[in-house]
Amino acid sequence: MTNGWVDIKHTDVALMIGSNPAENHPISFKWLLDAREKRGAKLIHMDPRFGRSSAVADYWAPLRPGTDIPFIGGMINYIIENDLMHRDYVVNYTNATYIVSEDYDFQDGLFTGYDEARRGYTDRSSWSYELDGDGIPRRDWTMTHPRSVFQLLKKHYSRYDVDTVCGTTGTPKDKYLEVVKTYASTGAPDRIGTIMYAMGTTQHTVGTQNVRSYAILQLLLGNMGRPGGGVQALRGKSNVQGATDMALLYHIIPGYMRVPRVSMTTLADYFRVAVPTTNDPDSVNYWKNMPKFLVSLLKAWYGDKATPENDFGYHWLPKLQDGKDASHIGMFEDMYEGKIQGLFCVGQNPAVGGPNAKKERKALTKLKWMVVADIFECDTAVFWKSPGINPKDVQTEVFMLPTAASIEKQGSVSNSARWLQWRYVAQQPPGDALSDLKIFTLLVNKVKELYAGSTDPKDEPVLNLTWNYGDPASAEEVLKEIHGYDLKTGKLVANFTRLTDDGSTSCGNWIYSGCFTEDGVNLTKRRNGEDPGGIGVFPQWTWAWPVNRRIVYNRCSADVNGQPWDPARAPFRWDAAQGRWIMYDVPDFVAAVPPQQSAKSPFLMRVEGVGCLFARELNEGPFPEHYEPWETPIANAFSSVQLNPAVQLWGAADNAKGSASQYPIIGTTFRVTEHWQSGTMTRNTPWLAELMPEVFVEISPQLAEEKGIQNGDTVLVTTARADLEAKAAVTSRIAPLTIHGKKHHVIAMPWHYGFAGYITGGPDKQRTYAANELTAHIGDANTTIPEYKAFLCDIRKVT
Repeated sequence: MTNGWVDIKHTDVALMIGSNPAENHPISFKWLLDAREKRGAKLIHMDPRFGRSSAVADYWAPLRPGTDIPFIGGMINYIIENDLMHRDYVVNYTNATYIVSEDYDFQDGLFTGYDEARRGYTDRSSWSYELDGDGIPRRDWTMTHPRSVFQLLKKHYSRYDVDTVCGTTGTPKDKYLEVVKTYASTGAPDRIGTIMYAMGTTQHTVGTQNVRSYAILQLLLGNMGRPGGGVQALRGKSNVQGATDMALLYHIIPGYMRVPRVSMTTLADYFRVAVPTTNDPDSVNYWKNMPKFLVSLLKAWYGDKATPENDFGYHWLPKLQDGKDASHIGMFEDMYEGKIQGLFCVGQNPAVGGPNAKKERKALTKLKWMVVADIFECDTAVFWKSPGINPKDVQTEVFMLPTAASIEKQGSVSNSARWLQWRYVAQQPPGDALSDLKIFTLLVNKVKELYAGSTDPKDEPVLNLTWNYGDPASAEEVLKEIHGYDLKTGKLVANFTRLTDDGSTSCGNWIYSGCFTEDGVNLTKRRNGEDPGGIGVFPQWTWAWPVNRRIVYNRCSADVNGQPWDPARAPFRWDAAQGRWIMYDVPDFVAAVPPQQSAKSPFLMRVEGVGCLFARELNEGPFPEHYEPWETPIANAFSSVQLNPAVQLWGAADNAKGSASQYPIIGTTFRVTEHWQSGTMTRNTPWLAELMPEVFVEISPQLAEEKGIQNGDTVLVTTARADLEAKAAVTSRIAPLTIHGKKHHVIAMPWHYGFAGYITGGPDKQRTYAANELTAHIGDANTTIPEYKAFLCDIRKVT
């Protein structure tokens, strides 16, 4: 989240897309209702289903799963054509004025530089800016140059007219225009809108570009960096933000630095590729400090063994093979082919939650060993008992480690608002259950003991790893290491601005540096509810990264001269008489710098220093473009390119692709309030199991009539990969969509059920009831997040 939960109360219009906060993020809805009651805010919900968020919203617009980019692209086009953008913001705080290379082009769904044989953009040089003699990007402050980013944006989305958009999304035109006009009103300087998204946005083959489209919309309307604005990622768990910060994902290391590749042999090689450079003296380009962050990270991990002479142990870091995918899907594909011998599965349940879950359970049979650490015996721990698998054919030896639940261990969690909050032990874990920290401390120490005395170079990463967290290991000592030390004095550093690249500081994650004071006070334990500015910042309540800033890119909340766009919602303002800033939030700039200078680089993490309507890093191209899901009944109305041209395609073994002729219905998945994720905890909790005891599928009355299905009937949902038996919930919450003049049915089902536990999701033990068996091994072109939210299926009554 760029802003935070409390900050939602400042919004004038909230656009909920790919999310259902009333049911899945109810605390956020408290602040939405507060905004409506006190500010008259309008709430918009865009979803294939008319859910609880829709019922409370002022406007609801249905859309076909997988069509966010057309929906938002049409909004962008409407805003530009009707001159509804926040012009001063766009001119000064975005790259709209930058001139793009004359070699850049876009034709029929493809940008320049595409290599069809390699399914990717292997030459992105044309996506660069035109430079002057000093190597600084040329700019046209009038935004009229035909190759200015603004004119290219305008041209790109001119194809996204209302009729074509509504024909693609299935959204009724009157509802679409209501949404567009209401949200476009936030382009006025004294109005602000926020966008709230969740997995309905990201779990697509264009998931990253879906989010990019939201960012473009917010930049055009001047909604980034302002109270009540921003783009809010509604996380599915209490510590998803923290897990991401600490590099749970395969392509980053802590602090959002990229994982090195094999071709990056030395630390210098890595920095040449990873550290952005610019000749523009006005750009802060804060990522230029990456060498300080990475060297300090290596010192935290390898201590005295990391020296300048050995590149601070850089060669001990695991490195991805060039061109190799190491995502969840990629890992299970390798496992399926017998390339992986062992797996640690900690707090995860891929036997139910993974895409094409049936294939993933088969992949588990190819392992030699697997360790499952969980609070219950989850489906993955007993995958060999699942229907369709003969235990005699399974070679995998499974070890089950009982772990402590969240209330049975202490440590910090980072919520969606980037707040690090300390949690204490409410009760001791039962029996032999241990916290994750204790489990991994025992494991690391035992492995180091087994490797002791080895002279094999491949053992050095283990032998040289530091693990000095006390006995028993202390979560607070871990957080101190993450925060960082001045190794010359042995004291904690003040924050990441004090980190160095000479090996004299250590820091396990630079964005968390600042969560302790120099004398060792843990700021994540703070619970002071004072709010000096009265805008919901609460600066003494726990600690937020970075450096306790609550609204990121907050320089954008004021104009070039430092005066707030809306004085009633201002984290700071420039007092010209006193020659200083009056501040209520930690500024995203150096406070000693006058406003005209800080305004030149308000997005300090970007190499340009400004927000990017045109972004050069993503794998599909610099502008979000609509491509159909992997399985679709529709021809792409915007180009002849059907599927995202940069997605990775795996072999067809147990990953069949369904055709619209055989599977004519559009399927999607959702969550219910009563269950959590793959159901490991909630399906083993009797009172929650009683509330939501079995899997169901929501179908429209029209489809029910066509198929002869009554409410409560047992039905079979089938895809090219698997089938799901469920109870039919015939409801007007979901309805057919008219797409390019033809009726198309959509059905939706929760994905929390499996075959193990207190309840499984249905009475037949020969079925798994895992909705993700229906989905495919296909993912986003940047992150490879699976496309859970759009697939083709059929449905029939079970007699």
